[in-house]
Amino acid sequence: MRTHLAAASLFVLAASATTAAAAPVAAPRGAAGWADEARGGIRGVTIGPIESLRHPDKGYGTRASARAMDEAKALGSTWISLTPFGRVWDLKPSGIDLTFEAPFEQNREDVLRAMHQAHARGLKVFLVPHLWVETGGWRALIDPGDDAAWARWAAAYRHFLLTWARVAAEGGAEMLSVGVELRSFVTTGRAALFYPILEEVRRVYPGLLTYSANWDDAEDTLIFGELDLVGINAFYPLADKDGAGRDELHAGGRRVAEGIERLAAAWGKPVVLTEIGYTTRKDPAVRPWEWPDGMKNVTIDEEAQALAYEAIIAPLLDSRACAGFFVWRYYADPDDVSQESEWGFSPRGKLAELVLRDAFTARWAADGPSFLGENLGRHRARTPGLLGWELSPPPAWHSSF
Repeated sequence: MRTHLAAASLFVLAASATTAAAAPVAAPRGAAGWADEARGGIRGVTIGPIESLRHPDKGYGTRASARAMDEAKALGSTWISLTPFGRVWDLKPSGIDLTFEAPFEQNREDVLRAMHQAHARGLKVFLVPHLWVETGGWRALIDPGDDAAWARWAAAYRHFLLTWARVAAEGGAEMLSVGVELRSFVTTGRAALFYPILEEVRRVYPGLLTYSANWDDAEDTLIFGELDLVGINAFYPLADKDGAGRDELHAGGRRVAEGIERLAAAWGKPVVLTEIGYTTRKDPAVRPWEWPDGMKNVTIDEEAQALAYEAIIAPLLDSRACAGFFVWRYYADPDDVSQESEWGFSPRGKLAELVLRDAFTARWAADGPSFLGENLGRHRARTPGLLGWELSPPPAWHSSF
């Protein structure tokens, strides 16, 4: 009974909290600036929305969302990512509909309540507005057409981004992504249309800015010079063929970390992995971008998912250029299993959760200077779904970072 009362009290506190506007945040200085300034590695979890009006009391800002925040905190997270959406019809859009499932004003209030819930638990907030293409297709391939069409698209995107930037400022979000996988916009000459938008965002939002580049076009993204951190949606393949073992996967993870180091050095800014994730199936590290909803006859494999997480995370913990990462993803109602297939990305209650719990309680290079003996007695996670201290040995497959 006390547990339920405490959870309810936290929900009321979060829901009724006065709005705390985002405070100005200085950008980290240099590729290792995050570590040099001891800002603490970003141990992030993405909490996806459940915005449909057919699912009341399950989305952002609800009691279910409060439980999701509690789980993130118990997992060892220090940050959460929230992902509201805007809707475009196809890959030749002229505008963006701010309504996605629920009306925009409702979504706005729900997101603000979710920010309050996170802050009440000591979690920092990363707001990541996404675009949803209604007729299918990848947002990276948006191409409105000629110069006039691109100018109209830039104006529409400006309105979309400034709207959510104001929400981020009002809710006190510590970091904002100015876009997600907008390859045709920010890796081409069309990036000239993006720079004025960034100037306006800076005037309404005082927190840290990044952009969520796809892993295979991050090196071609032109706008990172105007931002505070280099951001990457890091669905990197760790092997080029099925059946890869731990050694091959770890070698792939080291290649990823080396590439991140080079990118950070090139821009003179730390890198944050705005999404990392692998599905719960055989060989998820070969084509990790494949969406689970389109798969058939899938062999569920928790160990393969866990090993992929282990391989990509392990070298990142030793990188002074990597500020941290956000896991893709958990959901605003932790008990709702309708959002993705059993073989989907969520590590909740699976062997991959153990890898995350161990990683989140380890000492990271991004944490800054440490003191002797700091990691003595660090626990090992063993049981999926049990978010507490476990001193018993880990499973045989589980290796230490």
